[in-house]
Amino acid sequence: MTATLDDLPVRPDLRGQKPYGAPQAPLPVALNVNENTHPIPPEVADDIADAVAKSISGLNRYPDREFTELREAFARYLGHGLNPDQIWAANGSNEVLQHLLQAFAGPGRRAFGFAPTYSMYSLLVRGVGSEWVSGERGPRFEITPESAARQVAEADPDVVFLCAPNNPTGTPLSLDVIEAVYQASRGIVIVDEAYFEFAPASADSALTLLPGRERLVVSRTMSKAFAFAGARVGYLAADPAVIDALRLVRLPYHLSALTQAAATAALGHSDAMLRMVDEIVEQRDRISATLDALGYDPYPSWSNFVLFGGVTDPQDTWRRLYDRGVLVRDIGIPGHLRVSAGTAEETTAFLDALAAIRDE
Repeated sequence: MTATLDDLPVRPDLRGQKPYGAPQAPLPVALNVNENTHPIPPEVADDIADAVAKSISGLNRYPDREFTELREAFARYLGHGLNPDQIWAANGSNEVLQHLLQAFAGPGRRAFGFAPTYSMYSLLVRGVGSEWVSGERGPRFEITPESAARQVAEADPDVVFLCAPNNPTGTPLSLDVIEAVYQASRGIVIVDEAYFEFAPASADSALTLLPGRERLVVSRTMSKAFAFAGARVGYLAADPAVIDALRLVRLPYHLSALTQAAATAALGHSDAMLRMVDEIVEQRDRISATLDALGYDPYPSWSNFVLFGGVTDPQDTWRRLYDRGVLVRDIGIPGHLRVSAGTAEETTAFLDALAAIRDE
């Protein structure tokens, strides 16, 4: 007889919880999990392959525990006067966030975020035995400094998550909101800039706020702009004291030699990798304009995806797109769907399929 979770001594606070998951299906056009659908340029792929090949001869030894070369590469890429001792990295930004929660949250502590936001925040928080508290956004998913500061002060959390731009809505987050939240809080403030590279060139990163704010953390990922979702590399910038705290909770040698080699090589081609961002932004804006022309309600997005309302029956529309070979995301907001910006061909396939559904 096969056992179930109910037969096991699972922690009581995990019973009834659902794991993170997004539909995975072998469809021709998959635009549901905000991946960069552009392949890595051949010349960059070749350099990554060479770097990984060179590291293989040393796989009998543990990797550099401090991933020194990679931290130096991240510091150069981010700029803003950052030093390697202000950089941390892990296997995807989710593990970066998990390290932060292991160090600064835990049983008897509370984490806060403005809903709707990235669904992994609450799962990670509950995974370390902390309480998750959801704040509120405005009618267009915006946050004002005054409202943010009031809600954070009332919740009095040990950790605050600010997704900038926000997932799943694409909503920008201004620096004055971040400053207001920091001043209103006593705990760690995490600004998740996973999609920052897709923001306008004039946008200011929360990295500019780091000096003098030892409780502020800025998280990034290579999954989106660098088309590195399969490699699993996330990173953050913070005060060196925060980095010291993360060393207390990370597993030994948590970043493999292969991961370090691949990520360092990719960062050496940041200009070539980021050229893909311009193409993705062009398709994102094309999606927004066409959705508006079709009578839907696309929200302003600084990310590589578009949330749109005006969908009478999201589940039915999702299924009809699926039947046409196009996979988008039903994120559970009534009357809304979300679509990632893909290549020009993928974008055309999505828009043509949606127009056909509307005409039916």
